[in-house]
Amino acid sequence: MDKQKCIAKVAQSEEDRILFARVFDRIVGAEQKNIPGFTHFLSPREQVLTKQMLAPMEPIFYGGALQAERAICCFLPDYLDESCLREEAPIAAVRAEFFEKDVLTHRDFLGGLMGIGIKRETVGDIYVGRGQCDFFLLREILPYVLDNFLSAGRTKLHLEQISLDEVQLPEITVKQIKDTVSSLRLDSIAGSGFGLARGKACDLIAAGKVSVNDLPCMKADKLLQEGDKVSARGFGKLVLTQVGGRTKKDRISIIIERYQ
Repeated sequence: MDKQKCIAKVAQSEEDRILFARVFDRIVGAEQKNIPGFTHFLSPREQVLTKQMLAPMEPIFYGGALQAERAICCFLPDYLDESCLREEAPIAAVRAEFFEKDVLTHRDFLGGLMGIGIKRETVGDIYVGRGQCDFFLLREILPYVLDNFLSAGRTKLHLEQISLDEVQLPEITVKQIKDTVSSLRLDSIAGSGFGLARGKACDLIAAGKVSVNDLPCMKADKLLQEGDKVSARGFGKLVLTQVGGRTKKDRISIIIERYQ
């Protein structure tokens, strides 16, 4: 594989080039040596582009839980299977407990971690609940976090390592929406699924706040198809699960699942 050509195929900025060069070196280097190889945590967008960069390789993505959005990219040689990711996981899980009446958010915990010098790429998903927050991180920084992550904002924290199976995952609520649209354009589907006027949906798309299948999309007229996933910053995500026929008024019947 030609490293520079592979990176040029997906990189959209200098920051991307640096990131994907590191990913390429880790995964391709591991394949050449036939040893396990792992990256730092990647965002959904970075995972999609990594798949494109490393094609026709089929790297594995693992975030500590099936529904995790942020995940590390892994190469496993033939003599290992995916069970080793849990048994000898490069990912660890931590539970932070705090006073129940204090209200903390994802931003509070991420800000607290950044405040003690932790890089975003070393932290996976963060799940905040009542009186506790479970989160994934690279095992290599676990001792430092346990010793130094003492508070989020003004709230004191008690930290302990937990097993990956003990992580309390948030309950996912899915709302099914049946509607008709004039076309399968992105602005029409986003407007229907998120309950927005078409103009507002167009504004979000133009502002770069909408992604299709985890890649940013600024084209309001992009045509979608069954199975496409749309996410909008501040509104959540949806999947266009079914495209039906046309109605008597020449509109298209659709079914959307919105995740809340």
